[in-house]
Amino acid sequence: MLPTPAPATPAAPEPPAAPNRPLVGVAVGVALVLLATLVGVAGQKAAETGTPQAAAAVSVPATGETTTVKVTAEGMRYHPNRITVPAGNRLVIELTNRDDRRHDLVLATGARTPFLSTDGTAQLDAGVIGSTTEGWCSLPGHRQAGMTLTIVTTGGKATDSSAAGHDHAATSPTDAPQTAAPRIDAMADPGPGFTARDANAPVTPTGRLHRLELRVQEVLREVAPGVRQKLWTFNGTAPGPILRGRIGDTFEITLINDGSLDHGIDFHAGALAPDQPMRPIDPGQRLVYRFTATKAGIWMYHCSTMPMLHHIGNGMFGAVIIDPPNLPAVDREYVLVQSEFYLGPDGEPGDLTKMQAERPDAVVFNGYVSQYAHRPLTAKAGERVRIWVLNAGPNRACSFHIVGAHFDTLYREGQWQLRPSDPGAAQVLDLSAAGGGFVETVFPEPGNYPFVNHIMVDAERGARGVFKVS
Repeated sequence: MLPTPAPATPAAPEPPAAPNRPLVGVAVGVALVLLATLVGVAGQKAAETGTPQAAAAVSVPATGETTTVKVTAEGMRYHPNRITVPAGNRLVIELTNRDDRRHDLVLATGARTPFLSTDGTAQLDAGVIGSTTEGWCSLPGHRQAGMTLTIVTTGGKATDSSAAGHDHAATSPTDAPQTAAPRIDAMADPGPGFTARDANAPVTPTGRLHRLELRVQEVLREVAPGVRQKLWTFNGTAPGPILRGRIGDTFEITLINDGSLDHGIDFHAGALAPDQPMRPIDPGQRLVYRFTATKAGIWMYHCSTMPMLHHIGNGMFGAVIIDPPNLPAVDREYVLVQSEFYLGPDGEPGDLTKMQAERPDAVVFNGYVSQYAHRPLTAKAGERVRIWVLNAGPNRACSFHIVGAHFDTLYREGQWQLRPSDPGAAQVLDLSAAGGGFVETVFPEPGNYPFVNHIMVDAERGARGVFKVS
């Protein structure tokens, strides 16, 4: 799917100065190591998006005739998606939604239908058509995912010269940001009041049936110092709750949609036909998703609603750990979920156009830029530490590395690849999007051990932190 081109806009004003970066305590040691390995500071300038334009007023002689066209919404497309009308005719569109989720139709002239549920119908009076007119679904991401319609004319001639210069690819007011996105400084200190997300792995529960409610919630969250985004989440956080169990355990998840859009869920840890449990549900609805874990690993779960890229990229993902049989105990156990941010305007959802172009503003562990560089994870010299890593994507790879440490244990995508008794060791845990595994290490002595995604551009975008070893 190609993003809809947006008209050019003037350059955005320079952002305010970045917050102060005090270099005290552990931050000094962190900075010295990172300067040697991570040259430069992240801070991509966000792509500028076009400002919506009103439809040009076009005057043609009215013919007194009416053209009626039946249009069906199905498979994230309009059928037909191109309508030809004699110039001067009045156009009436009879829209029927055959998709399993809501849609509407908005024209650049301002005419629109209400949102239609499955099998819903509506009639749209488009008025007298004098020139090419664009239409789209106004739900977030649908237009950019290709749900568009074009009305063209035959015969006649528009008398308003402004029609020729009108940009019918203008960005929809409901579908894309109208102001420049903020910039992220991946080195900025979040300040003394900041609390990092708890990265400790949950304890494996003793029961064999695990019931949980996951509520879809649209929340405003800070994702970097001074940068807020409206995230679509499970239970208010991105990533969502970390679940854990053993092979043979049953998970009964009740998904409740408290958001304003349709959403669904897909658990990679379960093996079952997706038709019913992964279907999208409208706001106010709920469904029960039940699966039994039959294979070990750290598994992704995410929103199953199209465009999936937009929903995952805006926060709808989490992890399920299914312990391998006879998993040895360790002294400390952490979970890191890598993901990406594609910023929209401050306080608005992420930008699907950036997601489609693979231009992240930040790559992070556990939902916040560089949080563990300022709030280090802890360990003691000589302790065995296990780090579970899931790469939620949606686009970037992960090459997890700890500066100054070797991995004597590596488990990736359901397979033991290294054990402590083996003579070799690993330097990275490499994971493609949706991949997961864990590594173990024993820190040899006290000190500050930075960890990074060794794809350096992404480390500089915020995929970094520190183990503070006492």
